[in-house]
Amino acid sequence: MIHKYKLNGLNIVLDVNSGGVHIVDELTYDLLDNVEPPFEAECPQNVVDKLSKAYPEEDIRDCYAEIVELYNDKILFSEDDYEKYAKYSVASPVKAMCLNIAHDCQLRCKYCFASTGDFGKGRKLMSFETGKHAIDFLLENSGDRPNLELDFFGGEPLMNFGVVKKVVEYARSREKEYNKKFRFTITTNGLLLDDEKIDFINREMSNVVLSIDGRKEVNDYFRVLPNGQGCYDIILPKYKKLVEGRGDKEYYVRGTFTNKNLDFSKDVFALNEAGFDQISVEPVVGDDDVYALTEKDLPAVFAEYEKLALQLLENEKKGKKFNFFHFMLDLDQGPCAIKRLRGCGCGNDYVAITPDGDIFPCHQFVGIDEYKMGNIDEGTFDQEMKADFARAHVYSKPDCRECWAKFYCSGGCNANNYQYMGDIRTAHKISCQLEKKRLECAIMMKAVKMAETAE
Repeated sequence: MIHKYKLNGLNIVLDVNSGGVHIVDELTYDLLDNVEPPFEAECPQNVVDKLSKAYPEEDIRDCYAEIVELYNDKILFSEDDYEKYAKYSVASPVKAMCLNIAHDCQLRCKYCFASTGDFGKGRKLMSFETGKHAIDFLLENSGDRPNLELDFFGGEPLMNFGVVKKVVEYARSREKEYNKKFRFTITTNGLLLDDEKIDFINREMSNVVLSIDGRKEVNDYFRVLPNGQGCYDIILPKYKKLVEGRGDKEYYVRGTFTNKNLDFSKDVFALNEAGFDQISVEPVVGDDDVYALTEKDLPAVFAEYEKLALQLLENEKKGKKFNFFHFMLDLDQGPCAIKRLRGCGCGNDYVAITPDGDIFPCHQFVGIDEYKMGNIDEGTFDQEMKADFARAHVYSKPDCRECWAKFYCSGGCNANNYQYMGDIRTAHKISCQLEKKRLECAIMMKAVKMAETAE
């Protein structure tokens, strides 16, 4: 399988199964529309006749021979070597947890998927006792996995900062006993940040996600306090101070874009100009949200992604490089095969825990009762549901099997699939289209850099 497209003046051909990227001339690009395996020894005469109106016949035959050679070398139209690994996509130890330490938030963001913090279940904070049980659950269900990940999430986790600190201390106290190492992350809206919290986060958190939507006017339209006041001027100086103290530890500022700011590349660059070099801006999708992207928005969004990619390349030439999360792409066949087949591990090696101790496949499933997997305080955990999520890979999703992007998106978001299509194995079309455009931009950027390196 191949995928071919034109972007930034380049004719790009992706060999899906090998991951190889080829920059080709116009003849090769057009010829690939007319030939596919199994190849004949010579270029079919009907193909020569068709293309000879635009290209010399000898060039067509030579180009065909080169394509056949690439095919024989398993560089183009390579076979799918991954489906054989699907049988190994079975239930595995839990290695990561989203700890919803607070189902409460001071903001009333207009697009919030979590019903402004309480996931539709009422505002509450997690007790330290439940936090301890969550750590014990992760330790006891992680098998021989030495590295464990825990994300403090909400709502706003800093509303329960005392319990955050105690949970970290408790987890650290049990690492040697279990021969494990915890890697903590926290996601915050920034309102409660102060010197104490900044010092703690920079000391204990391997990564921190800082929520802000880019330009002040965009942020303050969507991310508001109950009285309607925006939060930009409150959080920006706190974020700057936190990032200045991060050293070599990871962070990123995370924004959201909607159908009201389709010019979101301006928000990306506004965040960079504000002093941040690790940036993510995510789209709002979903049929029941007035701010969600729809089919009619996609041409504008695609054009904006392309614009952003070109701007980033230009910035890098000027020595002003920064990372945009969705364009960070590994073309070297990483990660491992199983990870490429089923993605984030939702419901299998990754779970979310609520303040009541309920277990859900991930933070986006929280509040969906039919996907409650158990309760850590009660000692229940639905192993069959866990196994079903383990089997939710690209070869069990009909729309994914023949999709050129399958090894990069790994089947997409199970939560989006369920919430908007009613089935974790049915692809959410808009999410797919957005992901494909981001991948095309990212591949183009990689191709440009490879070409520059080769010169």
